[in-house]
Amino acid sequence: MTRALIVIDVQNDFCPGGALAVAEGDQIVPDINTLMTEFDAVILTQDWHPAGHSSFASSHAGRNPMELIEMPYGPQVLWPDHCIQGSTGALFHPDLTTDRADLIIRKGFNPAIDSYSAFFENDHTTPTGLEGYLKTRGIRDLTLVGLATDFCVNFSAVDAARLGFDVTVRQELCRGIDLDGSLLAAITGMKEAGVTIV
Repeated sequence: MTRALIVIDVQNDFCPGGALAVAEGDQIVPDINTLMTEFDAVILTQDWHPAGHSSFASSHAGRNPMELIEMPYGPQVLWPDHCIQGSTGALFHPDLTTDRADLIIRKGFNPAIDSYSAFFENDHTTPTGLEGYLKTRGIRDLTLVGLATDFCVNFSAVDAARLGFDVTVRQELCRGIDLDGSLLAAITGMKEAGVTIV
């Protein structure tokens, strides 16, 4: 077993009608389901924030969603409240084939720090445990799909490449937010990190 599909945050709050909706986020679900059958392992990630998370604009008086602030670990975009633990918004999209998953990685559950990457929290040092899981299974080849291209997919792909995995991002099975040019910057950064974009 050497190849894994990592499906990033295909959750209700990131799909149309959700609290942090990514345009057309639901349209990638059928093809992701089909793609799952081609891989030895499938891993799902799930944003899983406690209420009042420090990355929520509502936790900072006078601040609005999409503003950038400095946190102890670096710059942080402030988001609308989303993917709150146990909420409908935090659930996977109802059409996503979750039964195929070998592992579900929940991230962003520490109230003091956000976590875009499937591998590390936003301090870039606190691990999620995914690296160890993949390596103990002998998995070196990763394909990433999901939401959103310019944040959680991007951070996950760059971290995976930095950790020595062979990484491909299937761009047609991702959708982006594109906050002030973040989509182009993410694609450029992924390519520079050695990620294959197809």
